[in-house]
Amino acid sequence: MGSSGDDGYRLLNEYTNGFMVSQVLFAACELGVFDLLAEAPGPLDVAAVAAGMEASAHGTELLLDTCVSLKLLKVETRAGKAFYQNTELSSAYLTRVSPTSQCNLLKYMGRTSYGCWGHLADAVRWGLHPGGTPGGLVKGRWRRAAYPLVAELFVFGSPIPNDFVFHFTHTKLSGAPVGYGCVLSRGLCTPLLWTLARIFTVFTSMALHARSEGERLQFMQALQEVWSVNGRSVLTAFDLSGFPLMCDLGGDFFKDPLPEADLYILARILHDWADGKCSHLLERVYHACKPGGGILVIESLLDEDRRGPLLTQLYSLNMLVQTEGQERTPTHYHMLLSSAGFRDFQFKKTGAIYDAILVRK
Repeated sequence: MGSSGDDGYRLLNEYTNGFMVSQVLFAACELGVFDLLAEAPGPLDVAAVAAGMEASAHGTELLLDTCVSLKLLKVETRAGKAFYQNTELSSAYLTRVSPTSQCNLLKYMGRTSYGCWGHLADAVRWGLHPGGTPGGLVKGRWRRAAYPLVAELFVFGSPIPNDFVFHFTHTKLSGAPVGYGCVLSRGLCTPLLWTLARIFTVFTSMALHARSEGERLQFMQALQEVWSVNGRSVLTAFDLSGFPLMCDLGGDFFKDPLPEADLYILARILHDWADGKCSHLLERVYHACKPGGGILVIESLLDEDRRGPLLTQLYSLNMLVQTEGQERTPTHYHMLLSSAGFRDFQFKKTGAIYDAILVRK
């Protein structure tokens, strides 16, 4: 220990410089590197990429070569000149034309989430995000916005048919978050997607530090992208065929009447809120839910000792810097759900980012 060659020091440097790796990824997405290369008829040299991005040749070369080292791009040399193209990874996740694109997610993280994490030390000191109270910092720096998690329908990694229509409604309620409703048109999608669409979904997620309407919409698009990759594992974790199916959403689910339904999907909702708010919402859902119906909770579950998985621990810190919530263990969710009156608690670790919990009334 103590030398620059030991494993501990190398690991420390990886952690220390990790934010630089994130920024390379964010910058390449922001500048459109991967889209430019995807649209080109073949590999491009530095001059062509720089011209397409309206960027400096020097900066472009540095960025491209770093992306090669990160396995985001590959390079070949012809007559002493480097030509760049996308890897399978970047083609699948970093180009807008891909059905599994994560571009909006990365742009949102680079523009918004990254700034929130700069306040982590203060959030740890205070025990909540840097608004002092859940709701925001004065001077308008932190604001709360609500978004629909539309992408339960983007669950099987395939593009939604072109004639599958989403109708979004925008509602501003007095003293409430901005709400987005989703209504889906039957007959315009496959029977499987329609079956999923008819599940009544309570799928609003929360973000802070959303400073513009464009930023809010980008976050909503980012959530759609997340579920294009992760939806299958959670929506197939349990057999849902026994639930009569409906779909509707609108307004503030803490105040607005909830339609009666057989199954409510709460996807990345409960982690936004403190236990008291979660209990209030779950009690409202319980009273609206038909006998024999239930809730499918989709969240990233902590291990019972709360010491892993690492990604879920990071998500919990993300809740600390952006919301009043946290990630929870299965036992913690069991307590919240049973206190609201639900029974037959089951959970499944999917092996993916998000896990599933099913309970019944």
